[in-house]
Amino acid sequence: MAAVPEGVLPLPYGERDLAELLGDGWKELLVRGYRWVLFGRLMDSRFLGLQRQGRVGFYGPATGHEALNVGCALLLREEDWVFPGLREQLLALVRGLDLQAYVHHLFGNGLDPSLGRQMPCHPTGRPVAYVSMASTVGTQIVQAAGSAYAQKFRNDPGATVAFFGDGATSTSDFHAGMNLAGVYQLPVLFVCANNQWAISVPVRRQTAVPVLAEKSKAYGIPGERIDGTDFVRVYATLRRAFEDIRAGHGPRMVEALVYRMNPHSSSDDPTRYVPSGWMKEAQAHDPLARLEELMDRLGLLSSEQKEAMRKEIEDQLRRAIAAAEVAQPPTQDTLFRDTLSEAVWPLTEERDTFDRDQGGHFP
Repeated sequence: MAAVPEGVLPLPYGERDLAELLGDGWKELLVRGYRWVLFGRLMDSRFLGLQRQGRVGFYGPATGHEALNVGCALLLREEDWVFPGLREQLLALVRGLDLQAYVHHLFGNGLDPSLGRQMPCHPTGRPVAYVSMASTVGTQIVQAAGSAYAQKFRNDPGATVAFFGDGATSTSDFHAGMNLAGVYQLPVLFVCANNQWAISVPVRRQTAVPVLAEKSKAYGIPGERIDGTDFVRVYATLRRAFEDIRAGHGPRMVEALVYRMNPHSSSDDPTRYVPSGWMKEAQAHDPLARLEELMDRLGLLSSEQKEAMRKEIEDQLRRAIAAAEVAQPPTQDTLFRDTLSEAVWPLTEERDTFDRDQGGHFP
């Protein structure tokens, strides 16, 4: 039996508990979940490092959120839609978003699906029903309610998931989206990733409600708080929530308590506001370390297997970065593409003027 890493809170599950919470294939599920949690951790480290080197313009790490994102992603069906907050890019990759396309997006090159128009770390993934992130706070909650309304109206079998942070629960969009979902009993799961900081504002400074899941009761929506750093608890809780939603029992809200283990983004300096001792507490709740401790205790992966997994992920990231760095930037004519469904005269006039000023380089 492996010793629990110093400072890490153990997960109190035996094999019988895991079979009950995760299902018959719990061993394979834990191995798959562990690989993706590790993938997210290595990805964040690599891309935040690239931003610090000036090779990527912006990056918003999700370190500490991995168990929540992976646990949810592994439960989604093809017909489900995801409206993310700011730290769910790993969820899109688990669903099947092409890693190379995502890395092209981070570099904003000519192979970026958004052609450099979207802020880095805000991918869109239509093939995996993943709507682009928005840096505005809470807007995705209303959009998700609208998506779920359409699903119910059309009798679609899918559900919609909305992710948002603790700060978003104090916005008017939270009220509007939750109220709509409650009134019409929409097939939507609201997931609040409560990392306890709305950038630099602690929870206690932006709401008087001690448990954010309690807010759902005002809209007639069942809600509960869970430990979002516990992969097993995340998967089991969200599975039950999806079962209720798919059975036609209306919306659900889950508040997942997590710990932000990095700056809010590459533009943030948390040393200016995070109290002493915060990182020590966050590291004790590290979802990767906690899951690895459980895997070691159960003997599901050897040290050699874990090291091989790490090397495979690092090689995958290295190849994707190398390909993105040699890709050409978007061409100038892309400024006028995909702007309107039909080219109207003001747009064509601007294009012709730009072309003339640039020396006639457009094809």
